[in-house]
Amino acid sequence: MSGPFETIDVERLRSGHGVKWGSLPPDTIGAWVADMDFGVPPAVRESLLEVTDRADFGYPYWPGEDPVVAAFEERMAARHGWRPRPGRARVFTDLLQILQVMIEYATAPGDGVAIHVPAYPPFLASIARAGRRIVPLPMTSDATGWHPPTGDLTARLREQGCRLLVLVNPHNPTGRVLTSGELRAYAGAAEELDLVVLADEIHADLVFAPHRHVPFASVGSAAARTVTATSATKAFNIAGLRCAVAHIGPDRLHDALAAAPLDFFGTPSTLSRVATLAAWRRSDDWLAELMRTLERNRRLIEEWAAGLPWDARYHSPQGTYLSWLDFTDSPIGGRAPAARLERLARVKLSEGAEFAQHTAVDTAAFARLNFATSTATLTEILDRLAAARE
Repeated sequence: MSGPFETIDVERLRSGHGVKWGSLPPDTIGAWVADMDFGVPPAVRESLLEVTDRADFGYPYWPGEDPVVAAFEERMAARHGWRPRPGRARVFTDLLQILQVMIEYATAPGDGVAIHVPAYPPFLASIARAGRRIVPLPMTSDATGWHPPTGDLTARLREQGCRLLVLVNPHNPTGRVLTSGELRAYAGAAEELDLVVLADEIHADLVFAPHRHVPFASVGSAAARTVTATSATKAFNIAGLRCAVAHIGPDRLHDALAAAPLDFFGTPSTLSRVATLAAWRRSDDWLAELMRTLERNRRLIEEWAAGLPWDARYHSPQGTYLSWLDFTDSPIGGRAPAARLERLARVKLSEGAEFAQHTAVDTAAFARLNFATSTATLTEILDRLAAARE
């Protein structure tokens, strides 16, 4: 095997500004933060170098409408079959900023914010810091995989005083891709309770066949109450450049944001915008090759988990490049496995307990593995994890 995804430059990764590898000792492999080890698409690199060669770092100017918004609208229609309502999208720095803004504008202190748990830790921390109540919607698993709760949704959300539903799809960290039927259940509950839905769809381009990403705003009349948030950062490995898009469906939120001072939200840089444009408009061939590598790595983890001498109860992700691993019955024990594995195996994973912080859901026996690396590096990671013993 050869190609841009079959080898990684560990020295480059360790010597740069990235926290995933740069923060670790030289004998430890980084498999935690959701960055990829592969660099960026050629078109992204070329676009960034063009701006640098021109020393084009003045205040940004775009004739006409923001091209990032146009690229977002084109991509949603062409790739995901949803045509966003024109004039409703605006550019932010990242999805965490979008969440924080929507919390402030869609809810009041003390209101409930529903979210599937386990959940991306900064989302949970952001909700808690804002003085809102996290209403966990626990993901459950059985022999067929991970499942979001769908029964009695309306009653559950009403009883908890929810005003905002955060729907992460594809789901981080389980990798579950919600079906049209599941999305309809959430759309029905949101309509009955008049909830705003923040649909985090940042991993939409990272879905494995035969699964398919369905934008929540495309389900029935859900668009009118949905804030769709996405970015090129995950699929094209440009998270540090900070550029995201939010499509604001609810009229009251759109009008409130339009009336707010522009400087309240900040402005993504020229570099972040040109990188996003190059990713969404000129890098789909790179993305297709990436997905072939991720699919190979995904299957490698499936085989590894099936061959372990202990029951890992593993479910392969349907999307993302993240695996949610259960260490309950492993030789290292079932609590704080990431910390133990960093010490015993010299591999850094994300600690499972962080994905349920501020809730009563117990995810302390889990750890999240990022498999967006070369197959050779992933093989070494899995060998080290399997051999770890207290």
